[in-house]
Amino acid sequence: MVAFLIDYSIVALLMIPVSVMIFFLGIVTFGLGWMLYAMLFPLIAVPYIGLTMGGTSQATPGMRLLGLRIERLDGALVDPVLAILHGVVFWAANAVLTPAILLVGLFTPRKQLVQDLLLGTVVVRR
Repeated sequence: MVAFLIDYSIVALLMIPVSVMIFFLGIVTFGLGWMLYAMLFPLIAVPYIGLTMGGTSQATPGMRLLGLRIERLDGALVDPVLAILHGVVFWAANAVLTPAILLVGLFTPRKQLVQDLLLGTVVVRR
C-alpha cells in the first residue's frame, strides 16, 4: 500500500503542470479545453503505469523503492498494454467492489489480488 501511495503522489505532482497547460488551452479554445479536466487523472495515470510497470524494470517508482516488481506467471515480460490493463482492472474492481476487494490477497496462495488472478500476474519481491 505504501508503493501505491508513493505512485499516486507522483501522479498528483505530474497533474499540476498538466493542469496549468489545460487552463491555458481552455483560454485559447474559449473554454472547450477545460473539459479535459474531467479526464486529467487517466491522462496522467495510464501512461505512467504503462511506461513504468510495462518498462524494463517491470515496476513503478513506488514499487522499485520498496523492492517490488510485477511478473507474468508464464515468465514473459509485462508489456505496456498488460500493465495498463492491470491498472484499469484494479481501478474498476475498487470502484465496483470497494477497497475491501484488497482482502482477497490475504486468502490467495501467492497473495494475488483480483487483477493478478484475472491477468496471470503476480507482484514479487526482488
